[in-house]
Amino acid sequence: MNSYRIKNRDDYDRHYRRGREDAKNFWAEIAENFEWMERWEKTQSGSLTNVDVKWFEGAKLNITVNCLDRHLKTRGEKTALIHEPSDPNGAVARYTYRELHHSVCKAAHMLQAIGVQKGDRVCLSMGMVPELLITMLACARIGAIHSVALAGLESKSLADRISDAGCTVLVTGDGAFQGDKIIPLKDIADEALKNCPSVKKVIVHRRGNCHVSMEEGRDLWWHEIFDGMPQEFDPRGMEAEDPLFILYTSGSTGRPKGILHTCAGYMVWTAYTFDNIFQMQRDDIYWCAIDIGWITGHSYMVYGPLLNGASLVMYEGALEYPDRGRLWEVVDKYRVTHLYGAPAIVRAVMAHGAEATKKYDLRTLKVMGSVRNPIAQKAWLWYCENVDKEKCRILDTWWQTETGAAMLVSFTSITEQQHTFEGRPLPGVYPVLLDERGKTVTGNNVSGNFCIERAWPGMARSIYGDHRRFEQTYFKPYPGHYFTGDNYYRNELGLFKIKGRADDIINVAGNRLGTIELENIINQSEWVVESAVVGFPHEDKGQGIYVYIVAKGVEEEEKLVDQIKATLEEQIGIFARPDKVQLVSALPKTRSGKITHRILRAIAEGNPGSLGDMSALLNPNVVEEIRKAVISS
Repeated sequence: MNSYRIKNRDDYDRHYRRGREDAKNFWAEIAENFEWMERWEKTQSGSLTNVDVKWFEGAKLNITVNCLDRHLKTRGEKTALIHEPSDPNGAVARYTYRELHHSVCKAAHMLQAIGVQKGDRVCLSMGMVPELLITMLACARIGAIHSVALAGLESKSLADRISDAGCTVLVTGDGAFQGDKIIPLKDIADEALKNCPSVKKVIVHRRGNCHVSMEEGRDLWWHEIFDGMPQEFDPRGMEAEDPLFILYTSGSTGRPKGILHTCAGYMVWTAYTFDNIFQMQRDDIYWCAIDIGWITGHSYMVYGPLLNGASLVMYEGALEYPDRGRLWEVVDKYRVTHLYGAPAIVRAVMAHGAEATKKYDLRTLKVMGSVRNPIAQKAWLWYCENVDKEKCRILDTWWQTETGAAMLVSFTSITEQQHTFEGRPLPGVYPVLLDERGKTVTGNNVSGNFCIERAWPGMARSIYGDHRRFEQTYFKPYPGHYFTGDNYYRNELGLFKIKGRADDIINVAGNRLGTIELENIINQSEWVVESAVVGFPHEDKGQGIYVYIVAKGVEEEEKLVDQIKATLEEQIGIFARPDKVQLVSALPKTRSGKITHRILRAIAEGNPGSLGDMSALLNPNVVEEIRKAVISS
């Protein structure tokens, strides 16, 4: 157990007060748990007002030393990584910490052999295979900046990310498995690279056994270089504020932006939050069922678990392939104790019924965590009845790409929980609710725009190549504060609950309604699988309420629509009665399961030309289906 682990509620209160009253010594003591090449001179400097925050200045380190090398004496033979292939009958790959260390060193030599140096940007476009995780860590060991692109991005989106970062190397695969299909990664890369003159070398990992074209002088096979490389590589000393990675996110505008995270603060913050959120024991097995291409994959699939010496499962395929029980099959197969993913996971398995859970032994599960938005009440209760069995608890978290790791958490045993609430801030996170004029909203049972008033170690430092945009987006709305873009409710216990994006708050004739609040009520219906609520311009009320619903087992759609309208009116008021309700076959989602409200809002507003970037969508075809079926006024 790390010395920074929170053990109980009193311990949480002590950590929280100390983090506020004596932040520099608080974080300095936590940082002492890691290995440093040179110690820091200043724990923290700069401010949110000037947007020039720095942590652990003067220190030198390499994050891979703390992920791998320091575990070798006591955990060298412990399982670090288990890779479950898409094919349930395929070969499982297992790495001990020593074997993973050797592979990362060999990959570092491989990258160095083709000219990669400290500060170079390396784009990774691969499926969920061990080589993706290994290459990320190899970049960090060299001091190169990794930029992971989701497998299957369209060629233009991939090209945009490569060009924006000025990547000199692309590491990709011949193909990546997605259910019973193969994404032609190399073909996509070849098309993208027609517009990326910065890329000099391409390393191709053979996974799908696809026929691909290899450009002489540029393209190289992974196995032909990697296999003969040495198993030791001296880590490069990195300054505390040297960049670690760039991760592109579309944000609410649809315009991709490269969020930049640095070495030392991200390491300390990610390790601290992972350990305290999941409270894992030495023999526990952890599975983050989210693609590494998202920040959740970076922080809680790779860096967080490895920094804490955990054993983790990495799954290659789709969670419903080859059948609806695959999620639980993997849990059973590897005796998973901690499962972390998007709320969509519970919604999806709930929609398939409880039978899928009954075939498998789920008794090892201790914690099931949810990221970004809380699990809805109906899904929570379903899970408790069919999976929980009085042993495994749900844990909600809230955070963003920009925050680096979790900010709010509904601890399973340390503090009180309420379903649909993300919970309390972690020590080091000091939130404040502000109204539209920037005035603090005090007390409890209140709502406001959710801001952070103090710097924390894992916060992003900039948008790559566009610091002004970083300042304008996150710090200009409320000077001296980080603006999350979300609107939150705080109850009488001081627990926080997201109401929706600040620009998703619907103002109906002066009544401010949170979209998530409305969705939670709608989702209580036995016929509703999931829903999405957006606002649209209304001549009389300012904004109207537009509801999209995915339903099952409905014989009369009109009755369901009438029921939804009546329920919202009864539970909130007549002003919450939807103006339009549209039944759809599916909702547009990212590959992490997040519903893309900005696209649905553009459709509802009658602006299909402003849909923005759709390259990260799991199901882009559904957008056109919804647009064509839009209900006319």
